[in-house]
Amino acid sequence: MIKQDINELEERSIFVIREAKSKFKNVAALWSMGKDSTTMLAIARKAFLGKVPFPVIHIDNGIDFPETYKFREDLARKWKLDLMVVDSEVKPDLSGAACCGANKSIALKKVMEKYGFDALIVSIRRDEHGIRAKERYVSPRDRNFKWNYKNQPAEMWNDYSSSLDSKGHVRIHPLLDFNEIDIWQYIKKNKVPINPLYFSRNGLRYRSLGCTHCTTAIKSGARNVDDIIKELETTGIEERSGRDQDKEKEYVMQKLRALGYM
Repeated sequence: MIKQDINELEERSIFVIREAKSKFKNVAALWSMGKDSTTMLAIARKAFLGKVPFPVIHIDNGIDFPETYKFREDLARKWKLDLMVVDSEVKPDLSGAACCGANKSIALKKVMEKYGFDALIVSIRRDEHGIRAKERYVSPRDRNFKWNYKNQPAEMWNDYSSSLDSKGHVRIHPLLDFNEIDIWQYIKKNKVPINPLYFSRNGLRYRSLGCTHCTTAIKSGARNVDDIIKELETTGIEERSGRDQDKEKEYVMQKLRALGYM
């Protein structure tokens, strides 16, 4: 896994987040309490003098891990986040993952419409999945949340709005250029608080976090950030191998992304 310059990645992410806050009227961010979205909030705090200046949305299906809920409450209080908890249903959907698939997109669509958010900051990375590799820093969605991955506008800050309809919004992706090991290097350097489920207990830890119904622990002795970095330097196992497999199939993920999945 290639390591990149953490300072350059941070500068790029800060620029993207600041531009989003400047260019759009009503910005929000998604927070899953995972390592990537928490890192994104840490970078946002750096960009705005220690404060996250937009609402932070957690799409909650009610079956996240207890550690995740505690982490949410503790960090929201510590960082004084404007936290919005939005309930989502658990029922069958096209992904086969009733808990964390299209149902979360439906809940997100409702809250976006209710509060009129025109930009949503999301912490996806290109290296996570082949479909996410098609994304850009600024990615338009139409009024139905659909993403036209075959016809995206040029990556130019002054040109993105021409592709939006009157009720569409854009997704902002400040972490696109990070890879998994970069995230952990950033966490180490900046002492970013992290969900304890990432660290080994009884020989098991979570490498990619979803909810209790669709996430499986991996065998690992990594008990701290340094251990995780060393593990990633040699592993050949995919990061999302512990997530629901139907959802991770490329054609299913492409359908979900096109319909607004995070």
